[in-house]
Amino acid sequence: ELNDLHIEALSVIANCLEDMDTMVLIQQTGGLKKLLTFAENSTIPDIQKNAAKAITKAAYDRKAENRKLFHEQEVEKCLVTLLGSENDGTKIAASQAISAMCENSGSKDFFNNQGIPQLIQLLKSDNDEVREAAALALANLTTCNPANAKAAAEADGIDPLINTLSSKREGAVANAATVLTNMATREPLRVSIQSHNAMHAIIGPLRSANTVVQSKAALMVAATVCDVEARTELKNAGGLEPLVELLHSKNDEVRRHASWAVTVCANDELMATELCRLGALDILEEINLSVSRKNKFSEAAYNKLLNNNLPLKYSQTGYLSSCDIISDGFYDCGRINHGTKLLPLKELSLKEPNDQRAILLINNKSEVPPPLSMEDKSSDIGYGRSISSSSSLRRASKEKTSAGVGSPTEEKSEPTSGRNTVLSKSATKEKGSSKKKERLNICISSSGVWRGRGVAVQPLHAQSERVLSVPKMTGEGSPDKEWCPPSDPDFCLYVYEVTKTILPITNMKEQVEALAKYVAERMGGHIPKEKLHEFSWELHISELKFQLKSNVIPIGQIKKGIFYHRALLFKALADKIGIGCTLVRGEYGRAWNEVKLMDRTRKGVIGCLPPPETYIVDLMFHPGELMKLRSKEADLYRFL
Repeated sequence: ELNDLHIEALSVIANCLEDMDTMVLIQQTGGLKKLLTFAENSTIPDIQKNAAKAITKAAYDRKAENRKLFHEQEVEKCLVTLLGSENDGTKIAASQAISAMCENSGSKDFFNNQGIPQLIQLLKSDNDEVREAAALALANLTTCNPANAKAAAEADGIDPLINTLSSKREGAVANAATVLTNMATREPLRVSIQSHNAMHAIIGPLRSANTVVQSKAALMVAATVCDVEARTELKNAGGLEPLVELLHSKNDEVRRHASWAVTVCANDELMATELCRLGALDILEEINLSVSRKNKFSEAAYNKLLNNNLPLKYSQTGYLSSCDIISDGFYDCGRINHGTKLLPLKELSLKEPNDQRAILLINNKSEVPPPLSMEDKSSDIGYGRSISSSSSLRRASKEKTSAGVGSPTEEKSEPTSGRNTVLSKSATKEKGSSKKKERLNICISSSGVWRGRGVAVQPLHAQSERVLSVPKMTGEGSPDKEWCPPSDPDFCLYVYEVTKTILPITNMKEQVEALAKYVAERMGGHIPKEKLHEFSWELHISELKFQLKSNVIPIGQIKKGIFYHRALLFKALADKIGIGCTLVRGEYGRAWNEVKLMDRTRKGVIGCLPPPETYIVDLMFHPGELMKLRSKEADLYRFL
């Protein structure tokens, strides 16, 4: 009946419970059950609090046997009862005891229906210590337990957890971020978290000075920005800047989790470009050069950023794999050293031409052409849009094969300002266009010049000068805000022609050979080795730079190209029609493409096909010839 003795006795018992032999003795004599009953039924807050602390002390650390004994005595029921106490100290002690008991899987399962709802309610407490203890218990309950994460969400826990991210107690913030991370492993819960303005709420923790909070916040970002909408929201909320800053951290875990978050954020090209602008690529490169600071996540983040910035990847590494699909706007400015900034295409385009290496541009974008006449509709295909994926090209090819006609635009439109009017057919023929090119409607430039049936075809240098000069100035000294890369009508034509003639070929080897011959023909034909020095490609490139008034040259305008021009064109066209190939940069202007093909003359293991072999594609000396990698012929092609 002397309450002050009860409190002191509980302290002694707490010490005794740390010894395994004494714990077993107390359990065998019924003392453990009596302790739990006493704590549950007592009305004195200090007694309840000390009883919970005794359980916590015995259950923490490596005391798996203690936790097992507590679970057998149904300690969970006692702790759930204590969560409902009116005393904040008791609530905190009970939450901490639940955290300790979470190491026991049976206890974790018990709290799924009883305990988690009460802990969610404690997150709404005015007492920050209570919120911190409840968040810790929830963090331990939901770790590696999707069922408990779902239960926390079903108990309307997302809102109070997100609110806890703005708590003044760093422990509460870190624990709340952990719970939200655990929830985000389930897609429906992740979507729900995103809809509760989580991307704005995480900015504060990302800017925290506490390394634990920084680490948990970065981990939460990695778990929640798995789709474009969430990444865009994080960017608009200003979350990328503090995330990139965390890469500078001296704490290994913070740096590791920040790298992982950058890897996830860089899953789309726009976000990768923004991260590069903020300096993420430079920081990661510096980290990866350090033996002590680099980690698997920093390497993965660096590679992810490069994969979504192919111009930089090719400039730095000199290699694009078959998975690196060249898209419109890709440009090759030659080899640059690590740490060197790659200037954006717009800035490079607006520079005056100089004696530096020409920058090669891939651009298949064009305006939608005007409607075809009835005569043209029966025989021609309107090609006025960019097709960038192999699947869409294959689909387009099938439609053309079955229908025999294209899908021209039905609406009529008047020529816009600055667009040339239609001239006579004879004028077109005087330019030397073939009948196929006469009928093909292709947009030449954004200023409205068209190559088509009955349409005037202007010299390429005239078209390109206009294309490049328009973006520079739109008025009296005012720069154009809507700058577009120079258009490339010839490359558009190349894509159309290879889609129509080479894509339908069913044999992969024949496809590669046909594309190689096509590329060589467009770049000056085959060149005997002994006459390579006579091939005046340098003069041709210099003339183009002078005509375009820029170092940036659309690939389709190059009619005399050597190894690296042809290899880039081959890769760009191969990607358009779904032929898998690499692009490899060599020394002294050499570059080549590698393809993997099955050699069906070889016998593999019974019931299996032989592994594919790698071949170098000849685009120069014997266009279309395939040389096995590391063969004498292949080495003579790749190296001087």
